[in-house]
Amino acid sequence: MGKATAQKVLARMRRQRRVRRKVVGTPARPRLCVFRSSKHIYAQVIDDSRGVTLVSASSAEKDFPRTDEDTKVTCAKKVGQLLAERSKAAGIEQVVFDRNGYRYASGRVRALAEGAREGDLQF
Repeated sequence: MGKATAQKVLARMRRQRRVRRKVVGTPARPRLCVFRSSKHIYAQVIDDSRGVTLVSASSAEKDFPRTDEDTKVTCAKKVGQLLAERSKAAGIEQVVFDRNGYRYASGRVRALAEGAREGDLQF
């Protein structure tokens, strides 16, 4: 890992810790946590009081509905919709959004959030 890459990783970890001080998942409003790799995107709904993952979805699942025309952003939106669907089935209506230190402005994190909102998950 080069020096510039190491600095990026450390900066993300600092942002992650700063946000995590304020954003905590409760049984009434669990935390929707996003992880983004270079190829896939993963999302979990977590109850921090018990330390339990309630629902999860990712673009790396075997049964994920992917077509050849899908970009990483469209896949992220589908993951958000899938997560909202699974959350509704588990009886979860509201969550707090944890972007995990990633930028929200545009791209995959925003697409996942918009997909979850389209699935009637309230932030």
